[in-house]
Amino acid sequence: RKDQNLSLNLLGYKLTFPILAAAVAGTRVNFQGRLDEEELARYFVLGAAEAGSLAFTGDGPLPELMEAGLAAIKTAGGRGIPVIKPREDQEIINLIRRAEDSGAPAVAIDIDAAGLVNMMRAGKLVEPKTVEQIARLAAATPLPLILKGVMTVADAEAAVAGGAAAIIVSNHGGRALDHTPGTAAVLPQIAAAVGDKISVLADGGVRSGVDVLKMLALGARAVLVGRPLAIAAFGGGIAGVRLQLESLADDLAVAMRLTGCGDLADIGPQVLRVNEAWGVRL
Repeated sequence: RKDQNLSLNLLGYKLTFPILAAAVAGTRVNFQGRLDEEELARYFVLGAAEAGSLAFTGDGPLPELMEAGLAAIKTAGGRGIPVIKPREDQEIINLIRRAEDSGAPAVAIDIDAAGLVNMMRAGKLVEPKTVEQIARLAAATPLPLILKGVMTVADAEAAVAGGAAAIIVSNHGGRALDHTPGTAAVLPQIAAAVGDKISVLADGGVRSGVDVLKMLALGARAVLVGRPLAIAAFGGGIAGVRLQLESLADDLAVAMRLTGCGDLADIGPQVLRVNEAWGVRL
């Protein structure tokens, strides 16, 4: 990586490369309890911190999910960002206060979780948020507010109007709504519409450094990676997460070198060749 500069400042935070750990939680359901919530959150947060990046942590119907994330962030000296479900506003503010106490540099809300059945079955109210609600939540904390689950230009513009500091273009792994387009399909128009007003991140389907390059070329400032890091966490704990992130960054550096990009600012649409039948190719 010595010839390529992968570093960036994101929301006032210096990152070694534009790859962050996505929020992965719910080990009882998603991983049959083979890791507990505390272990998984700690592996993600500390592994990302050791690699010079940040991890997002999760939320859900069980209090242990948020508790595990906040504990891991505090242990890592604030190197993590909690993602809060779109609960009632006062409940979100209460969790934001706890995020502030943990030292987190930002806080996120995954607004596309407004329709998740597991929350409703557990009797936890989640709801779509208006621009006015987002504005009140953003004003309630000095931390940058990130909205995750943005998939349209209209929602991106609403995030800007509500005072959010960043958005994450994401379809929630395709689990929020069937037939939702992939992240890469909607990212360019969203980035073109709001990219000079708000930080645009992308989440979904990134499995290699070449995929990272594609997302950056389509308009993202940074990407989130989840499933590959979960596999690495099972195999190697903190070190596994760190090594997986570093491997993706090394792969990105090679892709940048072979497409003539010495710096992240050099990455743009010129490195892509788009074909309707094949999708996005280098």
